[in-house]
Amino acid sequence: MNLSRTSVAAVSVAAASALILGACSSNSDKNSATSSQASKVENIACAGKQNLKSSGSTAQANAMQVFMKSYAKSCPGSQLAYAGGGSGQGVSDFTKGLTDFGGSDSPLTDAQAAEARSRCKGSDAWNLPLVFGPIAVAYNLPGVDGVALSGPTLAKIFDGQISEWNDPAIAAENPGKQLPAKKIDVLYRAEESGTTDNFQKYLTAAGGWTKGTGKKFNGGVGEGKQGNPGVGTAVQSTPYSIGYVEWSFAKQKNLQQANIITGQDRSGVQLTSDSVSKTIGTAKLKNGDASNNLVIDTSSFYNPTAPGAYPIVLATYELVCSNYGDTPTSGAVKTFLKVASSPQNQGADLQNQGYAPLPDSFRARLDTAIDAIQ
Repeated sequence: MNLSRTSVAAVSVAAASALILGACSSNSDKNSATSSQASKVENIACAGKQNLKSSGSTAQANAMQVFMKSYAKSCPGSQLAYAGGGSGQGVSDFTKGLTDFGGSDSPLTDAQAAEARSRCKGSDAWNLPLVFGPIAVAYNLPGVDGVALSGPTLAKIFDGQISEWNDPAIAAENPGKQLPAKKIDVLYRAEESGTTDNFQKYLTAAGGWTKGTGKKFNGGVGEGKQGNPGVGTAVQSTPYSIGYVEWSFAKQKNLQQANIITGQDRSGVQLTSDSVSKTIGTAKLKNGDASNNLVIDTSSFYNPTAPGAYPIVLATYELVCSNYGDTPTSGAVKTFLKVASSPQNQGADLQNQGYAPLPDSFRARLDTAIDAIQ
């Protein structure tokens, strides 16, 4: 299935009043956006259990603010408490039955799917992508904006082969810029993270990274920080640093963001809604159009063929049981997902926070999967 148009949507979580977002030592994404004005979704059948629990990816945390408010307004008395903690936490809590659904920046592995099948009382778990979150390469380089970096150069920075900002490789990609002879402070996600997994997949596909992929950072250099908020805050406060962070957090903190050099754009592609939408337009489903397990094949993202396409994009999934065997829980999960994916909740509030609307063609496919949950 091709996703013809752009961009990105937000999956989120709702809470009437209480929200627990995990990160940092307090397990709380305290820096999530709070100014969104989500509205009631009309014609929503508010079914099932009213109080839901979820946890996981911090990449979707800012988008969740919009959706939890809308869910509360659409279904008065309903709430969803979301504890962040990263994708590893989201998978673990879901497979152990501690949450009603989980959030992860990577789809379930075969082993995790087997665990989830037990948690789902013998039914399959599905990966439903509600947020496509571009990953920004954020840096703090006083007086030097618009730095362009290629996949190979980024791979060498994040494994320590390039350690100073005026390295010849960086200078060659940034002619005319005055790069300082300063040590590069590498910052990465300390906990297991789908953002790390996707970033390392990009480095492998586009940069010749040999350290391997997975949710644990394998570079062997730098300093780990907890969650997207932790990395974003550290980049902001550490001159001459560099890190990878979900776009909404980079925007929120007004961080400098590298333009990413691709085979089609040697001067570098700026991260914008339009450049992400060109990437999302190439997305296909690994399991085919007939499956409701909507795993995105991101292999074409990392080396895009379309000019102006930003290459570092991740899909954030909601991990759900295909059959809960529990009508109240099933009904509530479906209701929340319907609110989250509604057209009116895919507007300016999300775009201002670093997300973009779900394409109509993909929303229709997603609605089919949501309707199929039992």
